[in-house]
Amino acid sequence: MSDKLNGRVAVVTGGANGIGQAFAQRLARDGADVAIADIDSGEATRAMIEVEGRQAMSMICDVTKPDQVRQFAEAVLAKFGRCDILVNNVGIYPLRPFDDLTFDEWRQMMSINVDSLFLFSKAFVPSMKKHRYGRIINMSSTVFWLLVEEYTHYITSKAAVIGFTRALANDLGSWGITVNAIAPSLVRTHTTETGPLSQNFEAIPAIQAIKRLQVPADLVGALSFFASDDAAFVTGQTLVVDGGMIKH
Repeated sequence: MSDKLNGRVAVVTGGANGIGQAFAQRLARDGADVAIADIDSGEATRAMIEVEGRQAMSMICDVTKPDQVRQFAEAVLAKFGRCDILVNNVGIYPLRPFDDLTFDEWRQMMSINVDSLFLFSKAFVPSMKKHRYGRIINMSSTVFWLLVEEYTHYITSKAAVIGFTRALANDLGSWGITVNAIAPSLVRTHTTETGPLSQNFEAIPAIQAIKRLQVPADLVGALSFFASDDAAFVTGQTLVVDGGMIKH
């Protein structure tokens, strides 16, 4: 355990499972109290945070609904009084050939993967400005640099995350708020293990420098860095954490 985030309060979207759950647990181990927003129950994650000796809350929240995001933010600020670290982790990644892609599917992708970043940032940036301190960490993807079929909507959404990260960093820097992004490759989680992406579990490591599939634990170090004072002068950046697939 670490004390580098003692006194800090973190919010993690999509924290009930997978990468978000690993993020929440690492933030707690670093000393932060953590609030989870997810459309699924985050009670298991809440229990993990409390095992680490930190305060926690979880709340069912559709991240695409402004009223639900507002209610969640009000509950977090009522319980903890502040939000220092916002992790915009939630996202979906269904495969769909462009010819079959409907506008409703396109809008669902943008609503969850992009609009939620706007809604949660709008909800918590005022608290960060009040304390002249904040860390916003967004999740992009290595698909931004790759040619992946049937992912037009997803690649577009993750490109938007990088653009949002850069633009918001510029707007908030004078308030002591940093905004950065993490771009992983394919990560082994329950969702990817049980979906169509599992067919790539052998092919992806073959094009990486590190020849194994990524797991959520591989991402928590980057998150911990961006959330801490070690990254106080790092903002507007996208860190690729993919075992050396993308080299730039």
